[in-house]
Amino acid sequence: MTISKLALFLVAGLCLAACSGGGRNSKSPDDLNTSSSSSSSSSSSSSSSNSSSSGGALIKLNQVGYLPDGQKFAVIPASAADSFTLIDSDGNEVFSAALSAAATWSPAGDSVQLADFSSFSAGGQYRMRVVGMADSQPFEISAQVYSAAHDAAIKAYYFNRASTALEASYAGDWARSAGHPDSSVKVHSSAATSSRPEGTVISAPKGWYDAGDYNKYIVNSGISTYTLLAAYEHFADFYASRTWNIPESGNGLPDLLDEVLWNLDWMLEMQDPNDGGVYHKLTTLNFSGAVMPAQATAQRYVVAKGTAAALDFAAVMATASRVFAAIDTGKSSAYVNAAISAWEWAKANPAIAYFNPTGVVTGEYGDGDFNDEFAWAAAELFITTGDANYYTEFQNFNPGSGVPGWQYVAPLGHISLAFHSSSTLASSDYQASVNALINTADTLESRYRTSAYRVSMNTSDFVWGSNSGALNQAMILMQAYRLSDALKYRDAALGLVDYVLGKNPTDYSYVTGVGANPPLHIHHRQSQADSVVAPVPGFLVGGPNSGQQDGCNYSSNLAAKSYVDDWCSYASNEVTINWNAPLVYVLAALSAQ
Repeated sequence: MTISKLALFLVAGLCLAACSGGGRNSKSPDDLNTSSSSSSSSSSSSSSSNSSSSGGALIKLNQVGYLPDGQKFAVIPASAADSFTLIDSDGNEVFSAALSAAATWSPAGDSVQLADFSSFSAGGQYRMRVVGMADSQPFEISAQVYSAAHDAAIKAYYFNRASTALEASYAGDWARSAGHPDSSVKVHSSAATSSRPEGTVISAPKGWYDAGDYNKYIVNSGISTYTLLAAYEHFADFYASRTWNIPESGNGLPDLLDEVLWNLDWMLEMQDPNDGGVYHKLTTLNFSGAVMPAQATAQRYVVAKGTAAALDFAAVMATASRVFAAIDTGKSSAYVNAAISAWEWAKANPAIAYFNPTGVVTGEYGDGDFNDEFAWAAAELFITTGDANYYTEFQNFNPGSGVPGWQYVAPLGHISLAFHSSSTLASSDYQASVNALINTADTLESRYRTSAYRVSMNTSDFVWGSNSGALNQAMILMQAYRLSDALKYRDAALGLVDYVLGKNPTDYSYVTGVGANPPLHIHHRQSQADSVVAPVPGFLVGGPNSGQQDGCNYSSNLAAKSYVDDWCSYASNEVTINWNAPLVYVLAALSAQ
């Protein structure tokens, strides 16, 4: 353990309340969601530019690389230069072009020029050169340039598995002892019923640790698990033989489904078999300190049933049922039955919002508007069962368009309907879901095309988990590309991938272990408590957050620069399963073409 890590480890106990993985306590839809208004904040003043980790302006580009036939932009801090060149691995100049006129990207307050090398498609490794600046880090042009980053992003779920040891043969330097068997979980008073009174001991092992903490939350598991299942449904050939060295590799099932099963097994145990209701979370009463899973031994509880948990569960189980229909009929049947039971509970309990009960202070994922959850669950149940009554329910809940997030899931229903239902819906109904996706994508693509950074994010997007918001935007854009074959949508999605992999004002690739300058001090208890200098690889950090709720030492108050690579910064540098999920999806979509 390094000295800096040791110091942070020793003070970790002082920030248990603050280091809470917040941002899980309210419903704040993206500003493109048409069913409700945006709630976000931003700041316009800056204390310093924080343009790079080493000081001085750098060429900002995708630190992994670019697809041969995709858009290719780098961002150059405005200077006297008027052109750029590409240099190959032998030092030869292979391409040159003029820089764009300078323009300002308001979320960062930066005046920048664009280097457009979209027309250059030759595979290889290159650097960019601009007079008066240091050469860029090397980057690659290749049809499979995002393959390794994808595998790292999905393997992060393995590293966050509960109830199992991570063996060195699979986890390498990040091997660890098992933690949280969750075989003796107590029913909290908030979840007690006559059939399961307070203190009843149940077993609910497996699942993924949700984030930087060691708790497990159904609502956030909902969108995370669905997004991975959607990746499999949409790109099954890509995943058919793809492996990334997990214990189940080689068992005849795609590794992606093996990983998803680890969480599905846990989710099933979160349903009360007596009434179909679903517990909101499995948690300790408070957050643990920065210790390894095996040392975090406080009693764990299932806490309060809620409408959002039941509906997210129903949607995921309905999706899982059709994915496994041709693989394991027993699992498929169990999943759809669980989905229907949860739906019926939610219909009988349509407005039970979750709030942390007294004495429970872990992540809340609170939500008081359930129309989007009802719509999503109804869409998935319609697709899986073929029962038209569910589609009527979907319509009755007036599903909005926009960008999905854990707190706004209606667009997921449109994604599934647009993929599955062209032959089972009336053409006008099918087109309604297609239009919901295309219209949102059109707004995003327009932002991208007119942005000085060639990214569709606005100042209002720099909230908690902004990087996840960026990739959920990219996921919607990829739906529009799939539905229309219009390259402009893929280009806009690629602009967002470029952004999270380095073409941004902070000069970080926001994925651990990926790119030339990834985060090193993420808010993730295992990464903080272990003896390994590098954090667990493959995790997307939350990214710039203008709220800066953690009180850490940010170098700027500007929205797109409100990021600090420090364990302290749970508001900008935590990791969560729902942030990685759209990263996996989008990289699969780009790699599977």
